[in-house]
Amino acid sequence: MSFKKVLIPVLLTTTLLFINACVYIVFPEGLDLQEVSGSGSTGWSAVATNVGESVGGDLRIDITIRNDNSDWSSMNSVSDKPAVLKSGGKSTNCDTVFVSSGGHRLAPGFQMRGYTIGTKAEPETQPLYVECKDAVAEPGSTLSIDYIFFTGELNYYQQENNKASGTLELNLDEVAKELTYPVYTPVEGLVEKPDVKITAISENVVTLLDVQRTDSGFQFKWQNSNPTEFALKTHIGNPPVIGADGIIYGIFEIMDLTSVPVTPAGGTSEWTTEVAVPKDIKGFYILLSVESKNMRNYVNHAIDITDK
Repeated sequence: MSFKKVLIPVLLTTTLLFINACVYIVFPEGLDLQEVSGSGSTGWSAVATNVGESVGGDLRIDITIRNDNSDWSSMNSVSDKPAVLKSGGKSTNCDTVFVSSGGHRLAPGFQMRGYTIGTKAEPETQPLYVECKDAVAEPGSTLSIDYIFFTGELNYYQQENNKASGTLELNLDEVAKELTYPVYTPVEGLVEKPDVKITAISENVVTLLDVQRTDSGFQFKWQNSNPTEFALKTHIGNPPVIGADGIIYGIFEIMDLTSVPVTPAGGTSEWTTEVAVPKDIKGFYILLSVESKNMRNYVNHAIDITDK
């Protein structure tokens, strides 16, 4: 496979430790940077991992998406808008489109191929794919998918911040059978160690005290230290994880919907969160969103638990 190199300036969040740096992100042939409209962001890219037949006999294209922005980002195909297959000189609307980050913000340089849906009691995996009824992918076929995306921190009160749109263009002659998940291109300073002390709202400090692999997944033990003169809560939700299979495990919900204890003035509090993952999958990173700067404003952190 041939490669193209694109120099992308890395815009730092408050969690990164360097300024005015650059990284090289390498794209497989056919995965060029896509044109996007919005806040000047680069956008997302996608590649087909399989082109075949669905259970019902239709054309099915399995897809992996990658965050090519220099910041954390979520994405979703435009609701109720079909993907467009161009094959054999004609265009076909493909109405079955599951292309999304599942509501989660994914770290820059990371890629994924599915996410968790359903309920916490009965989670299911939603793979990313498109199906085209009564269609065939002849040589030279392409697939176009319109999408929207959001970059940077999630502010509950201004959820439309940093919104942009773009179009994924997939060359169906180029099928990526072997991809490495979840990190496609390492970004210096992005991934943090498990013992990192994370500054949260009102100078509180969130720490991951312990990680346990359970029969059903992971249990994380968290601590919040409150240096202020007032009791308060620091919300982190129920953090999802992404592993070496490219699936985000953990259903997305706004972080303060998950109960956390009040941390007394000048004191600490501890609590646990859990996420269901398969026993045979390894190489996980926690996709942690910490309430920071202001109420219901969440800054993202990638914590390395690949040894668990």
